[in-house]
Amino acid sequence: MADRGVDLAAVTIPKEVRDQLAELELELSEGDITQKGYEKKRAKLLAPFVPQTQNVDVSIQLTPGLSSEPTSSPNAVPVAAPRQHRAHRSGGTRDDRYRSDIHTEAVQAALARHKEEKMALPMPTKRRSAFAQSSAENCTPPDTSSASEDEGSLRRRQAAISAMLAQNLQSPEYWINRSVQSSSTSSSASSTLSHGDGKTQNHSQGQTSILADVLAHTRIGVPAHSRVSTKIQQLLNTLKRPKRPPLSEFFLDDFEEIVEVPQPDPNTPRPEGRQMIPVKGEPLGVVSNWPPALQAALARWGATQAKSPALTALDITGKPLYTLTYGKLWSRSLKLAYTLLNKLGTKNEPVLKPGDRVALVYPNSDPGMFWVAFYGCLLAEVIPVPIEVPLSLKDAGSQQIGFLLGSCGVGLALTSEVCLKGLPKTQNGEIMQFKGWPRLKWVVTDTKYLTKPSKDWQPHIPTANTDTAYIEYKASKEGTVMGVAVSKISMLTHCQALTQACNYCEGETLVNVLDFKKDSGLWHGVLTSHGLKPEMICPCASSPEAMTVAIRRPGAQGTPLPARAILSMAGLSHGVIRVNTEDKNSALTVQDVGHVMPGGLMCIVKPDGPPMLCKTDEIGEIVLNSRVGGTMYYGLPGVTKNTFEVIPINSGGTPIGDVPFTRTGLLGFVGPGSLVFVVGKIEGLLSVSGRRHNADDLVATALAVEPVKTVYRGRIAVFSVTVFYDERVVIVAEQRPDANEEDSFQWMSRVLQAIDSIHQVGLYCLALVPANTLPKTHLGGIHISETKQHFLEGSLHPCNILMCPHTCVTNLPKPRQKQPVGPASIMVGNLVAGKRIAQASGRDLGLIDDQEQSRKHQFLSEALQWRAQTDPDHVLYMLLNAKGVAVSTATCSQLHKRAEKITAALLERGGINTGDNVVLLYPPGIDLIASFYGCLYAGCIPVTVRPPHPQNLAATLPTVRMIIDVSKAACILTTQTLMKILRSKEAAGCVNVKTWPNIIDTDDLPRKRPSNIYKPPTAEMLAYLDFSVSTTGMLTGVKISHSAVNALCRSIKLQCELYSSRQIAICMDPYCGLGFVLWCMSSVYSGHQSILIPPMELETSLPLWLSTLSQYKIRDTFCSYSVMELCTKGLGTQTEALKARGVNLSCVRSCVVIAEERPRLALTQSFSRLFKDLGLSPRAVSTAFGARVNLAICLQGTAGPDPSTVYVDMKSLRHDRVRLVERGAPQSLPLMESGTILPGVRVIIVNPETRGPLGDSHLGEIWVNSPHNASGYYTICGEESLQADHFNTRLSFGDTETLWARTGYLGFVRRTELLDASGDRHDALFVVGSLDETLELRGLRYHPIDIETSVSRAHRSIAESAVFTWTNLLVVVVELSGSEQEALDLVPLVTNVVLKEHHLIVGVVVIVDPGVIPINSRGEKQRMHLRDSFLADQLDPIYVAYNM
Repeated sequence: MADRGVDLAAVTIPKEVRDQLAELELELSEGDITQKGYEKKRAKLLAPFVPQTQNVDVSIQLTPGLSSEPTSSPNAVPVAAPRQHRAHRSGGTRDDRYRSDIHTEAVQAALARHKEEKMALPMPTKRRSAFAQSSAENCTPPDTSSASEDEGSLRRRQAAISAMLAQNLQSPEYWINRSVQSSSTSSSASSTLSHGDGKTQNHSQGQTSILADVLAHTRIGVPAHSRVSTKIQQLLNTLKRPKRPPLSEFFLDDFEEIVEVPQPDPNTPRPEGRQMIPVKGEPLGVVSNWPPALQAALARWGATQAKSPALTALDITGKPLYTLTYGKLWSRSLKLAYTLLNKLGTKNEPVLKPGDRVALVYPNSDPGMFWVAFYGCLLAEVIPVPIEVPLSLKDAGSQQIGFLLGSCGVGLALTSEVCLKGLPKTQNGEIMQFKGWPRLKWVVTDTKYLTKPSKDWQPHIPTANTDTAYIEYKASKEGTVMGVAVSKISMLTHCQALTQACNYCEGETLVNVLDFKKDSGLWHGVLTSHGLKPEMICPCASSPEAMTVAIRRPGAQGTPLPARAILSMAGLSHGVIRVNTEDKNSALTVQDVGHVMPGGLMCIVKPDGPPMLCKTDEIGEIVLNSRVGGTMYYGLPGVTKNTFEVIPINSGGTPIGDVPFTRTGLLGFVGPGSLVFVVGKIEGLLSVSGRRHNADDLVATALAVEPVKTVYRGRIAVFSVTVFYDERVVIVAEQRPDANEEDSFQWMSRVLQAIDSIHQVGLYCLALVPANTLPKTHLGGIHISETKQHFLEGSLHPCNILMCPHTCVTNLPKPRQKQPVGPASIMVGNLVAGKRIAQASGRDLGLIDDQEQSRKHQFLSEALQWRAQTDPDHVLYMLLNAKGVAVSTATCSQLHKRAEKITAALLERGGINTGDNVVLLYPPGIDLIASFYGCLYAGCIPVTVRPPHPQNLAATLPTVRMIIDVSKAACILTTQTLMKILRSKEAAGCVNVKTWPNIIDTDDLPRKRPSNIYKPPTAEMLAYLDFSVSTTGMLTGVKISHSAVNALCRSIKLQCELYSSRQIAICMDPYCGLGFVLWCMSSVYSGHQSILIPPMELETSLPLWLSTLSQYKIRDTFCSYSVMELCTKGLGTQTEALKARGVNLSCVRSCVVIAEERPRLALTQSFSRLFKDLGLSPRAVSTAFGARVNLAICLQGTAGPDPSTVYVDMKSLRHDRVRLVERGAPQSLPLMESGTILPGVRVIIVNPETRGPLGDSHLGEIWVNSPHNASGYYTICGEESLQADHFNTRLSFGDTETLWARTGYLGFVRRTELLDASGDRHDALFVVGSLDETLELRGLRYHPIDIETSVSRAHRSIAESAVFTWTNLLVVVVELSGSEQEALDLVPLVTNVVLKEHHLIVGVVVIVDPGVIPINSRGEKQRMHLRDSFLADQLDPIYVAYNM
């Protein structure tokens, strides 16, 4: 403000106007008034005195609270009253540190540069219900979008329009030109203009639509109506970077360092001076009548100056409250000492002995009582430990204070009666036990409770020695509290040094507005004969460890003002002193703090590593050798050595002497004339990418971003968190209640720019929290370490957040570039390395002797007829309801007769031809099985379809319709209930119900037999179609032939040893894959009895499945992951109750989870552990694996070895390699074998690009050859190329004759030490994940489940998560199970964990309600559906954060 200020020296302004101006300045600095209001009021006050400067922004630089002219008042105490008033209001001394007009001007200049290129930050999307309604919402323009949109999206559109109106103040042509010319600086206007709003501004309508077209079509073809995607679009534009030149090689070796080390900048300033020489303070003077101890001084003054005032306490208005004379101070301290030593216990067992530690708990408003207690303790020779008054159980840092009291062995606390009454109490009236505190006995020290000492008692006052006099607490950067012990001699010498340095003499008055309980820095030199002159302010540097380090001596009148240094901020960040010349915007002005204390010796050493002396132009930590500092951290000898016994070394590494120095925790340098300059504290230092930044400087820059309508001054925390091998800067501030979303976002984006310009450091996160929610220190400042703790734990509850990882995370590894390697080279490499080709096979189907008659039947329909003749009353199926009661059973003959009735109905009512497709639409049960065989008998091809959910037709019926359309079904077999649903009004709202094929309900069929039962001419004819929606959202139908069905059933029978005397239990959906085979076909082939438990019955009766296993003593059971998860979550706490009901699972030999994915090891292990108490063997639980091309590849049977588990390195997996590591290794991923390979199945691991075979333990695509492979995809227009590629493909090298089917899954084969049934070494197949689902990011291959596992661990309120990519951005969707105020806490935690564990930057974090992530019946996440919903803005998210 200096250059736009007006010189008011010539203008005489009355004192009351100056006072009003000072008050106004104070209001602005504390944020009680906006900059605009301040300017207005100021101009009004000054108008009568500066009439000639109408158009100038008047600015007078008054130091707040200081008069610029001497007052004639002889008493100086009231002069400090405004200061005391101020200290009370603002809480702490931090505020003035940030108020600098020069700095404000520098920030404004830096921001002015950014004005032309407005930040292209898309505003986050926030659901209004989650946070307070902002006042700006009331004046938003009307919306023109369609009325059918949901309310959330309307609100978002309103917010977007208001953003657009703000941007439209600039000419639209400007935007069009910019958006066409450079796509890197799109702005939040683009997100709104692309909606083609008609009513914004008429004159810009034409240009707006042009811009909408430009945005909708010239980038990556985002649909113009999609709001979220346009925001992502802008984000992409902010991320466009010039392409890096190709790399010659990268990640050739596993042990290569992950982190990209930035190359050192040749222009980095380096220190050039000579090595510094230690600086000596003046010698301590020898005073003849100096007392031998501080207590002796008090005794002397108490006797000789009994009536003189020792202390006057003022209230907040500056009025004296009370005065304590030296006589009273002495007599009361004596009484307290006597009481402590003689009246607390018995004579033989005193409570206190000399040397014990005692806590002093007094409020800041009562210094008199504190003085009495302090000197009373000194006279009693006990050690006082002054601490803050605990106000509540949730006080910030309270637990650490408890740790200090415990480590000091404190058992007694002194306090005043008033303070004791104010302490939090229990219902019984006892003082609460504070968390982490030892049990304390409270003693009240008011005079009426003290005993007058007997005539013969005198306190023992020894000469000051090295024993501890008192302990002062000190909080470290991490928040831990330590006690600095100060010896009696140090205390006395410190008083002597201060007296000498400040020329104190008797009868002077000293005004103290600091906390009298800690820190030795006092306001010195406020003399009784003067008003306060500028040269009378004497700053000093102090720290708890070294006490006062340096102080400026009060000068005689007329001496020159103190020295100033204008330093370059860039130089400071490299630890080098450079006078700022070029860029005045990034300058820091510092003032000296005077000379070293008398009797002291000072050095500057490097703050990190060994204490090497700095050069003269280098910033370092001040270390001090003197007799006045602390002696140790009480009870912490290890830390003490590193702080209090430091011996500086020179550049050669040799110590400069043998005198120990104390680290002060202050950063600074020695200037000309041995003046000491302090530039910051170690605890406020943020080391980012090898550069050091001062937290206070960053706060000052943030606060200089005018106008501060958004946050409160003095309520800002700046700290760093370690993420991905470096420190990242985080700023947290309290937001004003009246600040609206737009203003806050604007302010945050401008703070980013300002800090980037002035400090050249990127912010990682900027969070605004509601007013009065940050943890406070006792003086009202922000408790930094506690705030950081809340941030990392996710309990900060921000109301606005801006993450900018893209700008500040610069040490990511370089993107991988794949080297082309031919299949032959890989094969030769494997041979050279001695690795066999990665292939494995199950037992041979043909060689196994099978006496069963069913072997003679090529077709399942024949097998059922044969069973109905030979064993008609054998029960094949039993269906249970929620109560565990068998609601229907089917013997061989019942099933055969039911199938015949359905065949007759099909032929009569359906008008069906041989080979027509028939859709079976049934709930899980025996009707479904009978219909399947009815179709086979009629020569039709059954297509099982999951029935629509009656309560959710809109979501489920379209899938049914799609399968019916794709399969060209000639007829639908279903129940009466479902038939009504298909023809209902509700169904008509979702699909066209008039075009359903012929619907036959099979509930009440007449007893008719078909004239003949169809027998296919060859086994290669189609048996049925298996339709399934994959996790990538693809609907695929595969053709299964009769020979494949036969081979598969035989393979399962042999693997699981299924015979007609056996019972198995199935609890899974019977609509596709292996689940359908087990439910419908396996029993008919093998003759065993299947107990069917529909999974939906578990929703009403959770223990149904487990109690059935126990009741029927089932040896083999099959389930899905969703069933297992349901039992784990729902029954985890009920194992004792189940035990009491007699549930016993010791009969279960194998419990197989049927899935088409990587085994969920965590789930199977927790299931095993939970139900171990019910007798479940840990060996019983295993998994199966199938794919679309082959429904069953692996299935853990009865004969093979137990499934093995390996740990693989996740870093190598991303590079398509497998590196086995030990359990617990960092970045390790446990993988479980997917079960034993079925008889007749061969698998080989193939490179998906080159199609050449891979070696053992190499990651590649699993290819399968087996008699039960599917015959091909069932598509409307037969895509022959896809067919050949997936079902009949050959290796490009090696065995090129065999036909293989590609599963589309990545995995590896590993030969284990275990032996299989035939005595050979067992080959284990490990499935890693679906190839279609993998995310290609930075040239690496990621599996979504791995990222999701990390995300779900990040916070207790994350119920579920899913990830997908949108162009080059990673989007993470998180379901929030906690309260909505926790939503924004998840954003930094999710970003941190993905960066740390996967080296990826999350582009968008979407917080949604539980149940939003779609999951199919198999328990698999439908990530592509989720992606489509997100891009179409149908998720109604709680919050969407765009990480810049």
